[in-house]
Amino acid sequence: MTGFDTLPLTRPASQLVTIFGGSGFLGRHVVRALAKRGYRIRVAVRRPDLALFLQPLGKVGQIVAVQANLRYPDSVARAVEGSSVVINLVGILQEAGAQSFSRLQADGAGEIARQAARAGAAMIQVSAIGADPDSASAYARTKAEGEGQVFAACPDAIVFRPSLVFGPGDSFFNRFASLARALPVLPLAGAETRFQPVFVGDVAEAIARAVEGRVPAGKVYELGGPEISTLEHLVRYMLETVQRRRAVVALPLPAAKIQARIMEIANTLTLGLLPDELKLTRDQVILLQTDNVVSEAAKAEGRSFEALGILPTAAEAVVPGYLWRFRKAGQFATGRGTESQAEIPDTLTHAPLDPGSQHRPGRASGPAIGPDAAKPSQMGTRWGSRR
Repeated sequence: MTGFDTLPLTRPASQLVTIFGGSGFLGRHVVRALAKRGYRIRVAVRRPDLALFLQPLGKVGQIVAVQANLRYPDSVARAVEGSSVVINLVGILQEAGAQSFSRLQADGAGEIARQAARAGAAMIQVSAIGADPDSASAYARTKAEGEGQVFAACPDAIVFRPSLVFGPGDSFFNRFASLARALPVLPLAGAETRFQPVFVGDVAEAIARAVEGRVPAGKVYELGGPEISTLEHLVRYMLETVQRRRAVVALPLPAAKIQARIMEIANTLTLGLLPDELKLTRDQVILLQTDNVVSEAAKAEGRSFEALGILPTAAEAVVPGYLWRFRKAGQFATGRGTESQAEIPDTLTHAPLDPGSQHRPGRASGPAIGPDAAKPSQMGTRWGSRR
């Protein structure tokens, strides 16, 4: 097998999917989506013992964790051996020791693709909106370099570029909610930068459809949610959701770089033990100067969620369901947003949909359908509807 067009001809149980970075935030959702469809899954990680929590997501023996390090080609080759599809989810927001942007996001992605090509496996690469070989940000630049190496080795590869990914356990809303619980002021670098937050379950669904052979190969798809908001707007929405009053201060670029440098020094002096919520690098500040939204070209060329038949989920339908713990009284908080523990739409428990059908969350919660349903949405105009 050399491409995605042959995947639907065989049963999922006879196919082995190797996922690099499968124990991460997005990875665990991808593992679950594929396990529900019946695929055999090999999770390639540096510490297999830390990925054992994934096994209950499937049947006995369906999910197996193996050791692999992108800096050692032999381990990558062993992880890919016998696979029908290879998925690379590896990515970092900041460098630490031997874990550099170039080694992981550029050369690492290329090594995985080359081994996938040798094994005759289809290749799926997860990159990020904003990937640009000419970017001043090393993160965005190496993401683009990784895409280039993937396509050089596997011309029929599929690349997904999600915007800011949210969901239970994310590193965005949870991070700012933690800061709001501890700090009276929230300084923001790139406060006016626009984002198109995308639900992690929707991204996992797109990847699962690609594994099924329902996504045209050889293209780059940009995945964004139904709303476009500035960073400041998203942070203020988080504050409203957790019912906390905090000053939000937009930092000019020079001040943001100074803050990032101070945090870098503090992280070095603490031997990397600085809490993740406080970590900020100058490369991240540079990255925050560029909008992170789906391009018009991607929409026009059918390289977005709509073309995949997936109706993206709004943040309002998910975020209140996992940020309630940051409220002063937790689940017992009263006032606006009493739907704090309403169910989060589980887009990963549905059976595979028929080709061409639209993917919708089975349940939804939040201000739009909770006690304040009659009030206007605070997150801007939403596309589509919920049921």
